Amino acid sequence: MHILLVDDDAELCSLLKEFLTREGFTVQCEHEGHRGLAAAVDPGVGLVVLDVMLPGIDGFEILRRLRQQSQAPVIMLTARGEDVDRIVGLELGADDYLAKPFNPRELAARIRAILRRYEPRPGPPQAARIEVNGVALDPGTRQVASNGRRVELTTFEFDILEMLMRAAGRVLSRDALMENFYNRKATPFDRSIDMHISHLRKKLDRGDDLIKTIRGVGYQFCRTPEEAIAEARPPE
Repeated sequence: MHILLVDDDAELCSLLKEFLTREGFTVQCEHEGHRGLAAAVDPGVGLVVLDVMLPGIDGFEILRRLRQQSQAPVIMLTARGEDVDRIVGLELGADDYLAKPFNPRELAARIRAILRRYEPRPGPPQAARIEVNGVALDPGTRQVASNGRRVELTTFEFDILEMLMRAAGRVLSRDALMENFYNRKATPFDRSIDMHISHLRKKLDRGDDLIKTIRGVGYQFCRTPEEAIAEARPPE
C-alpha cells in the first residue's frame, strides 16, 4: 500500500518513512502544500497522512481540494489540544486525526484500521438492497438515495450508514462504532464518529428524525418517523 506523508518536518518524515516501510508500506514524503496536493490526487496513493501547518497551502486547503477529486482516505495530523483543527479536518472530509506528538505504532494502527474499511469485502455477488424510513442503500453499487434524491457519501459515511441501517430500531453504542471502524474505544474527546454522523444527517437532509442521538449511549437509525419521537431505550 502506497502511503503519502505530507509534513514540513523533514526529520519526522524520515523517521516515519523508515518505520512505516518496516511495517510493509511504501511511503512517499512531500514537505510543501502544492507539491503535497499534486501527489495526493495520484490514483496510486492509498492513504494520505496530512499535517495541518504547511508552507504554500495548508492541510485544510489540500483536503478541501482533494475531496473535489478523490475519496482517498486521509488522516490529519494536528497539534495536541487543538480541538478546532480536528473538527475542521473532519468537517472537510478527513477520515481520522492524530495529535502530535504521537507514537509511530499508533499511526500504523490507525492506517491499518482505515485501510481495512477500504478493502473489498467478501460476500454474495449481489448484496441485498436496504430500504428503511425513506432511505435506500445499495451495497452492490454503493449508491444511496433519500426520499428518491441521490446522495453522495464518502466510503466511511456509506459504511457507517449501512451499519446503522442494518441495525435499524436498535441503538448502536459509540464504543461499538469506534471499535468497528477505528479498532479503538471511544473517548469523551474523540469526535470522529460524531462528525461522520453529523455529515450523514446533513447529506440525507433528515436531521434527528432519521439518526437519533441516544445520550450517553450512541445512535439509533429510526425505522419510522414515529420511532424518532418515541422514547428510546438503551440496548439490553
